[in-house]
Amino acid sequence: QVQLVESGGGLVQAGGSLRLSCVASRIIFSSSVMGWYRQAPGNQRELLAHITEGGTINYVDSVKGRFTISRDNAKNTVYLQMNSLKPEDTAVYYCNAAYSGPYSKRGYWGQGTQVTVSS
Repeated sequence: QVQLVESGGGLVQAGGSLRLSCVASRIIFSSSVMGWYRQAPGNQRELLAHITEGGTINYVDSVKGRFTISRDNAKNTVYLQMNSLKPEDTAVYYCNAAYSGPYSKRGYWGQGTQVTVSS
């Protein structure tokens, strides 16, 4: 069964903005650190940002000041607002839930959404 569903990717010109969304099942979302990753062709998947259940946020340096992660606990949704996009931001973007429940810990991945930034 599908646990994470991303949306919001697309084609945008350099300097533009996109907002990605990821809806998770409630039981997973409420006990997970939520993160956004991306993978460009030929590259490894890299962490961009994550946000804890309590709202603590961390970013990698390459997106600080341009990307903003947030979560809406009432909607079981995590967002990634991406501004000042660059061609090098082109990649498939993935949502991740690092679930820590009373009986198990595991990671869940969304199916990915393509972001293409044209120069």
